[in-house]
Amino acid sequence: MRIVSLLPSATEIIAALGATDQLVGVSHGCDYPAEIAGLPVLTSCVVPKEASSLEIDTVVRSQLEESAALYAIDTDLLASLSPDVLATQALCDVCAVSGADVEAAVAELPGRPAIVNMEPFSLDDVVETIRNLGRALALEEKAEVVTSGLQNRIDAVAARTAAQVVRRPKTIVLDWIDPPFVSGHWMHDLIALAGGEDIMGTADTPSYSSDWDSLKAMRPDVMVIACCGFSVERTQQELRQSGVSRILQSFEAAGTRVFVLDGNALFSRPGPRLVDSLELLAHHLHPQIHPSPSIVL
Repeated sequence: MRIVSLLPSATEIIAALGATDQLVGVSHGCDYPAEIAGLPVLTSCVVPKEASSLEIDTVVRSQLEESAALYAIDTDLLASLSPDVLATQALCDVCAVSGADVEAAVAELPGRPAIVNMEPFSLDDVVETIRNLGRALALEEKAEVVTSGLQNRIDAVAARTAAQVVRRPKTIVLDWIDPPFVSGHWMHDLIALAGGEDIMGTADTPSYSSDWDSLKAMRPDVMVIACCGFSVERTQQELRQSGVSRILQSFEAAGTRVFVLDGNALFSRPGPRLVDSLELLAHHLHPQIHPSPSIVL
Protein backbone atom coordinates (compact mmCIF):
# COMPACT_ATOMS: atom_id res chain seq x y z
CA MET A 1 0.00 0.00 0.00
CA ARG A 2 1.27 3.48 -0.92
CA ILE A 3 0.50 6.06 1.78
CA VAL A 4 0.74 9.85 1.76
CA SER A 5 0.47 11.74 5.04
CA LEU A 6 -0.31 15.45 5.04
CA LEU A 7 -0.31 15.68 8.83
CA PRO A 8 2.53 15.18 11.36
CA SER A 9 0.28 13.32 13.81
CA ALA A 10 -0.88 10.98 11.03
CA THR A 11 2.74 10.26 10.14
CA GLU A 12 3.44 9.39 13.77
CA ILE A 13 0.42 7.10 13.92
CA ILE A 14 1.50 5.37 10.71
CA ALA A 15 4.94 4.84 12.24
CA ALA A 16 3.40 3.45 15.44
CA LEU A 17 1.43 1.01 13.28
CA GLY A 18 4.69 -0.21 11.72
CA ALA A 19 3.88 1.12 8.25
CA THR A 20 6.64 3.69 7.80
CA ASP A 21 8.01 1.69 4.88
CA GLN A 22 4.71 2.25 3.06
CA LEU A 23 4.90 6.04 3.30
CA VAL A 24 5.72 7.61 -0.06
CA GLY A 25 5.16 11.29 0.78
CA VAL A 26 4.69 13.60 3.77
CA SER A 27 3.92 17.21 4.67
CA HIS A 28 6.47 19.93 5.36
CA GLY A 29 5.63 19.66 9.06
CA CYS A 30 6.34 15.93 9.36
CA ASP A 31 9.58 15.58 11.32
CA TYR A 32 9.16 12.40 13.35
CA PRO A 33 10.27 9.63 13.44
CA ALA A 34 13.75 9.94 11.94
CA GLU A 35 13.05 7.22 9.34
CA ILE A 36 10.85 9.57 7.30
CA ALA A 37 13.74 11.93 6.52
CA GLY A 38 14.23 12.20 2.77
CA LEU A 39 10.67 11.35 1.76
CA PRO A 40 9.07 13.63 -0.86
CA VAL A 41 7.45 16.71 0.73
CA LEU A 42 4.08 17.62 -0.75
CA THR A 43 3.12 20.80 1.10
CA SER A 44 4.47 24.27 1.79
CA CYS A 45 3.39 27.16 4.02
CA VAL A 46 3.07 30.87 3.25
CA VAL A 47 4.21 31.85 6.76
CA PRO A 48 7.99 32.45 6.98
CA LYS A 49 9.71 30.18 9.50
CA GLU A 50 11.66 33.11 10.94
CA ALA A 51 8.55 35.21 11.63
CA SER A 52 7.77 36.19 15.21
CA SER A 53 4.70 34.99 17.07
CA LEU A 54 2.91 38.28 16.45
CA GLU A 55 3.90 38.32 12.76
CA ILE A 56 2.66 34.76 12.33
CA ASP A 57 -0.64 35.63 13.99
CA THR A 58 -1.02 38.67 11.72
CA VAL A 59 -0.38 36.65 8.56
CA VAL A 60 -2.75 33.87 9.62
CA ARG A 61 -5.56 36.28 10.47
CA SER A 62 -5.10 38.12 7.18
CA GLN A 63 -5.14 34.92 5.13
CA LEU A 64 -8.23 33.61 6.90
CA GLU A 65 -10.08 36.93 6.51
CA GLU A 66 -9.39 36.83 2.77
CA SER A 67 -10.29 33.11 2.58
CA ALA A 68 -6.78 32.55 1.25
CA ALA A 69 -4.93 29.28 1.81
CA LEU A 70 -2.10 29.09 4.31
CA TYR A 71 -0.74 25.93 2.69
CA ALA A 72 -0.17 24.70 -0.84
CA ILE A 73 -0.13 21.13 -2.17
CA ASP A 74 2.19 20.04 -4.96
CA THR A 75 -0.47 18.33 -7.07
CA ASP A 76 2.00 17.21 -9.75
CA LEU A 77 4.13 15.45 -7.14
CA LEU A 78 1.02 13.98 -5.52
CA ALA A 79 -0.06 12.54 -8.88
CA SER A 80 3.38 11.06 -9.51
CA LEU A 81 3.33 9.27 -6.16
CA SER A 82 0.04 7.47 -6.98
CA PRO A 83 -1.04 6.99 -3.35
CA ASP A 84 -3.62 4.40 -2.35
CA VAL A 85 -4.37 6.16 0.96
CA LEU A 86 -4.06 9.82 1.86
CA ALA A 87 -4.16 10.81 5.53
CA THR A 88 -5.19 14.39 6.23
CA GLN A 89 -7.37 16.51 8.54
CA ALA A 90 -10.44 18.72 8.55
CA LEU A 91 -10.04 19.96 12.11
CA CYS A 92 -8.03 23.19 11.82
CA ASP A 93 -7.16 25.17 8.69
CA VAL A 94 -4.43 26.97 10.67
CA CYS A 95 -2.53 23.79 11.53
CA ALA A 96 -2.38 21.97 8.18
CA VAL A 97 -3.78 21.83 4.67
CA SER A 98 -7.57 22.22 4.76
CA GLY A 99 -9.81 19.29 4.00
CA ALA A 100 -11.39 21.20 1.10
CA ASP A 101 -8.00 21.82 -0.52
CA VAL A 102 -7.13 18.14 -0.20
CA GLU A 103 -10.43 17.11 -1.78
CA ALA A 104 -9.77 19.51 -4.66
CA ALA A 105 -6.26 18.15 -5.19
CA VAL A 106 -7.41 14.53 -5.12
CA ALA A 107 -10.21 15.27 -7.59
CA GLU A 108 -7.55 16.05 -10.20
CA LEU A 109 -5.81 12.69 -9.83
CA PRO A 110 -6.36 9.97 -12.43
CA GLY A 111 -6.88 7.43 -9.64
CA ARG A 112 -8.62 8.57 -6.45
CA PRO A 113 -6.89 7.44 -3.25
CA ALA A 114 -8.91 6.72 -0.15
CA ILE A 115 -8.93 9.82 2.06
CA VAL A 116 -8.72 9.33 5.81
CA ASN A 117 -9.82 12.55 7.52
CA MET A 118 -8.58 12.88 11.07
CA GLU A 119 -10.70 15.15 13.28
CA PRO A 120 -10.01 14.23 16.92
CA PHE A 121 -11.41 16.70 19.42
CA SER A 122 -10.88 14.80 22.66
CA LEU A 123 -8.28 12.37 23.97
CA ASP A 124 -10.74 9.52 23.38
CA ASP A 125 -11.09 10.73 19.79
CA VAL A 126 -7.32 10.54 19.35
CA VAL A 127 -7.31 6.90 20.42
CA GLU A 128 -10.20 6.17 18.06
CA THR A 129 -8.36 7.95 15.23
CA ILE A 130 -5.54 5.42 15.54
CA ARG A 131 -8.08 2.60 15.16
CA ASN A 132 -9.65 4.30 12.14
CA LEU A 133 -6.32 4.72 10.39
CA GLY A 134 -5.45 1.12 11.26
CA ARG A 135 -8.63 -0.04 9.53
CA ALA A 136 -7.86 2.06 6.45
CA LEU A 137 -4.40 0.50 6.25
CA ALA A 138 -5.63 -3.05 6.96
CA LEU A 139 -3.67 -3.00 10.22
CA GLU A 140 -6.54 -3.43 12.67
CA GLU A 141 -4.71 -5.89 14.96
CA LYS A 142 -1.65 -3.67 15.24
CA ALA A 143 -3.90 -0.67 15.92
CA GLU A 144 -5.52 -2.53 18.81
CA VAL A 145 -2.12 -3.31 20.29
CA VAL A 146 -1.07 0.34 20.01
CA THR A 147 -4.32 1.76 21.40
CA SER A 148 -4.42 -0.76 24.25
CA GLY A 149 -0.94 0.27 25.30
CA LEU A 150 -1.83 3.96 25.16
CA GLN A 151 -5.10 3.41 27.04
CA ASN A 152 -3.26 1.52 29.79
CA ARG A 153 -0.95 4.51 30.27
CA ILE A 154 -3.90 6.93 30.29
CA ASP A 155 -5.70 4.77 32.85
CA ALA A 156 -2.58 4.64 35.02
CA VAL A 157 -2.40 8.45 35.17
CA ALA A 158 -6.13 8.64 35.91
CA ALA A 159 -5.83 6.06 38.70
CA ARG A 160 -2.94 7.86 40.41
CA THR A 161 -4.83 11.15 40.19
CA ALA A 162 -8.05 9.67 41.60
CA ALA A 163 -6.28 7.92 44.46
CA GLN A 164 -3.71 10.49 45.52
CA VAL A 165 -4.53 14.02 44.34
CA VAL A 166 -6.07 16.01 47.18
CA ARG A 167 -6.05 19.48 45.64
CA ARG A 168 -6.30 20.26 41.95
CA PRO A 169 -4.21 23.31 41.00
CA LYS A 170 -6.00 25.90 38.87
CA THR A 171 -4.39 25.35 35.48
CA ILE A 172 -4.14 27.28 32.20
CA VAL A 173 -2.42 25.90 29.09
CA LEU A 174 -1.57 28.30 26.27
CA ASP A 175 -0.69 27.25 22.72
CA TRP A 176 0.31 30.77 21.60
CA ILE A 177 1.73 33.81 23.39
CA ASP A 178 1.50 36.87 21.16
CA PRO A 179 -1.42 37.20 21.47
CA PRO A 180 -2.14 34.53 24.10
CA PHE A 181 -4.32 31.63 22.95
CA VAL A 182 -5.92 29.25 25.44
CA SER A 183 -5.48 25.63 24.34
CA GLY A 184 -8.71 23.80 23.55
CA HIS A 185 -9.62 20.49 21.91
CA TRP A 186 -8.12 17.64 23.97
CA MET A 187 -6.44 19.93 26.52
CA HIS A 188 -9.36 19.79 28.97
CA ASP A 189 -8.98 16.00 29.12
CA LEU A 190 -5.23 16.24 29.71
CA ILE A 191 -5.64 18.78 32.52
CA ALA A 192 -8.39 16.80 34.26
CA LEU A 193 -6.63 13.44 34.00
CA ALA A 194 -3.35 14.97 35.18
CA GLY A 195 -5.00 16.28 38.31
CA GLY A 196 -5.54 19.93 37.45
CA GLU A 197 -8.58 22.20 37.34
CA ASP A 198 -9.31 23.58 33.87
CA ILE A 199 -10.26 27.08 34.99
CA MET A 200 -10.68 28.31 31.40
CA GLY A 201 -13.45 25.78 30.73
CA THR A 202 -12.04 24.40 27.48
CA ALA A 203 -14.10 21.19 27.25
CA ASP A 204 -15.53 20.77 23.73
CA THR A 205 -13.92 24.06 22.72
CA PRO A 206 -11.26 24.90 20.12
CA SER A 207 -8.34 27.10 21.09
CA TYR A 208 -9.31 30.75 21.48
CA SER A 209 -7.58 34.10 21.92
CA SER A 210 -7.48 35.90 25.25
CA ASP A 211 -5.46 38.68 26.85
CA TRP A 212 -2.98 38.74 29.70
CA ASP A 213 -5.16 40.79 32.04
CA SER A 214 -8.02 38.29 31.72
CA LEU A 215 -5.66 35.39 32.34
CA LYS A 216 -4.14 37.08 35.37
CA ALA A 217 -7.62 37.71 36.78
CA MET A 218 -8.14 33.92 36.86
CA ARG A 219 -5.28 33.66 39.39
CA PRO A 220 -3.91 30.34 38.06
CA ASP A 221 -1.75 28.12 40.20
CA VAL A 222 -0.07 26.71 37.10
CA MET A 223 0.44 28.12 33.61
CA VAL A 224 1.85 25.91 30.87
CA ILE A 225 3.21 27.49 27.68
CA ALA A 226 3.25 24.96 24.82
CA CYS A 227 3.21 26.97 21.60
CA CYS A 228 1.79 25.18 18.57
CA GLY A 229 4.61 24.26 16.21
CA PHE A 230 7.36 25.56 18.51
CA SER A 231 10.01 23.65 20.42
CA VAL A 232 10.93 24.67 23.97
CA GLU A 233 13.95 26.59 22.64
CA ARG A 234 11.93 28.47 20.02
CA THR A 235 9.23 29.29 22.58
CA GLN A 236 11.79 30.64 25.05
CA GLN A 237 13.23 32.78 22.27
CA GLU A 238 9.77 34.15 21.49
CA LEU A 239 9.11 34.85 25.15
CA ARG A 240 12.24 36.99 25.34
CA GLN A 241 11.82 38.82 22.05
CA SER A 242 8.13 39.56 22.50
CA GLY A 243 8.50 40.79 26.05
CA VAL A 244 6.05 38.16 27.32
CA SER A 245 8.75 36.82 29.64
CA ARG A 246 8.32 40.00 31.72
CA ILE A 247 4.55 39.42 31.86
CA LEU A 248 5.11 35.88 33.06
CA GLN A 249 7.36 37.17 35.81
CA SER A 250 4.37 39.05 37.19
CA PHE A 251 2.39 35.78 37.21
CA GLU A 252 5.21 34.07 39.08
CA ALA A 253 5.40 36.93 41.56
CA ALA A 254 1.70 36.30 42.29
CA GLY A 255 2.40 32.61 42.98
CA THR A 256 1.80 31.01 39.58
CA ARG A 257 4.14 28.20 38.59
CA VAL A 258 5.06 28.69 34.92
CA PHE A 259 6.35 25.87 32.71
CA VAL A 260 7.50 26.03 29.08
CA LEU A 261 6.96 22.70 27.29
CA ASP A 262 7.28 21.42 23.72
CA GLY A 263 4.18 22.33 21.73
CA ASN A 264 5.53 21.04 18.44
CA ALA A 265 6.43 17.46 19.31
CA LEU A 266 3.91 16.99 22.07
CA PHE A 267 0.80 18.94 23.04
CA SER A 268 -0.29 20.12 19.58
CA ARG A 269 -0.13 16.74 17.84
CA PRO A 270 -3.13 14.41 18.29
CA GLY A 271 -1.17 11.21 17.94
CA PRO A 272 0.55 8.65 20.17
CA ARG A 273 2.81 11.23 21.82
CA LEU A 274 -0.22 13.04 23.22
CA VAL A 275 -0.08 10.40 25.97
CA ASP A 276 3.52 11.48 26.60
CA SER A 277 2.11 15.00 26.94
CA LEU A 278 -0.42 13.79 29.50
CA GLU A 279 2.27 12.08 31.56
CA LEU A 280 4.53 15.14 31.36
CA LEU A 281 1.73 17.52 32.38
CA ALA A 282 0.77 15.22 35.26
CA HIS A 283 4.36 15.20 36.50
CA HIS A 284 4.57 19.00 36.43
CA LEU A 285 1.26 19.37 38.26
CA HIS A 286 1.98 16.68 40.88
CA PRO A 287 5.66 15.64 40.81
CA GLN A 288 5.28 13.65 44.03
CA ILE A 289 2.51 11.53 42.53
CA HIS A 290 3.25 11.20 38.82
CA PRO A 291 6.74 10.06 37.76
CA SER A 292 8.71 11.95 35.15
CA PRO A 293 8.15 10.23 31.78
CA SER A 294 10.91 9.20 29.41
CA ILE A 295 10.18 11.07 26.18
CA VAL A 296 11.93 10.95 22.80
CA LEU A 297 11.54 14.24 20.93
